[in-house]
Amino acid sequence: MATAASGKKRMTQSEVINHFAERFGLKRAQAKEFFDELGILAQREVKENGEFVLPGFGKLVKSERKAREGRNPATGETIQIPAKTTLKFRVGKAMKDQIVPKK
Repeated sequence: MATAASGKKRMTQSEVINHFAERFGLKRAQAKEFFDELGILAQREVKENGEFVLPGFGKLVKSERKAREGRNPATGETIQIPAKTTLKFRVGKAMKDQIVPKK
């Protein structure tokens, strides 16, 4: 069971879809289709342009990690970690300020 820092349960995917279906008078299938299409659009844009902006939230950014040396924690042996491509989500300033206000 996943919980937030406050001890409350987080929303499940089904609860998110139900919320939007009720809020905008859609069928559950239509709300799910919207989120599926949003995911497909985000994937396509990140592959083509290296980033996808989700207005009001932030953006997904493709990031390249360099090859580096690391250590095997079990043996302490030095190993070579290869370069790889990763995906990061950068939270937008407005969202961050709402959730974690400046002091």
